[in-house]
Amino acid sequence: MCEVRRMRSHTRELQVAREAVVRAGRITLQYFRKGVDVERKPDQTPVTIADRRAEESLRTALRDAFPHDGFLGEEYGEEAGTSGRRWIIDPIDGTQSFIRGVPLYGVLVGLEEEGRCVVGICGLPALGQTYWAAEGEGAWCDGERIAVAPTTDLAQATLLTTDARPAHYGDKHPGYERLLRATARQRGWGDCWGYALVASGAADVMVDPLLNPWDAAALVPIVEEAGGAFFAWSGEVSIYAGSGIAAPRALRDPVLALLR
Repeated sequence: MCEVRRMRSHTRELQVAREAVVRAGRITLQYFRKGVDVERKPDQTPVTIADRRAEESLRTALRDAFPHDGFLGEEYGEEAGTSGRRWIIDPIDGTQSFIRGVPLYGVLVGLEEEGRCVVGICGLPALGQTYWAAEGEGAWCDGERIAVAPTTDLAQATLLTTDARPAHYGDKHPGYERLLRATARQRGWGDCWGYALVASGAADVMVDPLLNPWDAAALVPIVEEAGGAFFAWSGEVSIYAGSGIAAPRALRDPVLALLR
């Protein structure tokens, strides 16, 4: 007999996390376009006081509400919990955009439970928008339900990416080049904003060959609950595969066929 997994409600988790993301977003806005100092981490990626203060705020709010849960965050690493769940945090997704005054950066929080990303919130503070989803409860933006586009033909699709340089793709570039040639339009609206556009039907495919777990955890439920597919270059559904692609489900296999 096949085991049927019953989805539990995540209403409280979603409410607490949404409120925490909005508060963290307000913190980032205190520094946005204010000439904030930029430091370089050991991997040479940028970090600012806004990143750190936003993550501190998120951890405090979530820890107070769910004291047994663990954490994984871009700026403060891993913190073990005892519940078997953990919150995965990117306090500013798109720090390069943030420090240049581009409003297309986000505050990301995802909840991982039994190996699945079951809750996701993507706040876009400078745009005044918040996207969210919970497993089995749909995907939303500011109270309105969202869905991926009905696109079934790549020849009609809009393709997005965070960085179009061949060096960014490395040995994956030939596949990306094939996808470029197969699509109708190509844009550079990247980071979490690109995935939000796919989830809301404003674009069709978002491709990033380099993705960390904290970049992806919040976006998986949003894309999937909007009717899309979130998958890695390998085709697996994992936030730990090092890459991330979002598309309507009808485009998943055609996209993978070109990338490979």
